[in-house]
Amino acid sequence: MSHEPPHPPYTPPPPPYGPTPYGPTPYSYPWQPVAPEPPRPVHHPHREPLGRRDDLRMLRDACRRQRGTATLTTLGCFTLFLLLSAYAPGALSRTVAGGVPAGLLLALLQVPVTWLATARYERTARRRVDPLADRVRRRAELDARRGVPR
Repeated sequence: MSHEPPHPPYTPPPPPYGPTPYGPTPYSYPWQPVAPEPPRPVHHPHREPLGRRDDLRMLRDACRRQRGTATLTTLGCFTLFLLLSAYAPGALSRTVAGGVPAGLLLALLQVPVTWLATARYERTARRRVDPLADRVRRRAELDARRGVPR
């Protein structure tokens, strides 16, 4: 006994309509809405941005100078301690002020030097770097409100 399907397999007819705005697809419907037009680019008159590159250069230089000063102060003091430990152990083993070795005093001096470098870093940031950053930020906000492209 052979099994014959009751109907032949279905093959869809080709679409009776042409390509759609979405492209030629046989699976779209003729009542499908038309694609909206892409938005036109907004034309702004050419304006010079208020935030100039020299402001950013000044801010970058101030940050670099500030970091360099704090880093060199802290690392210089620590490097001096390491060099004295390696090449002049006799100077560090000498006792000063009530039998305390000079090496211990130099080692303990690292903490206040680090604190002072951090305090000076924060003070110069407030006095020199933050006003520059505020000026750059204000100019960038004004440029954004004016619609000036970057």
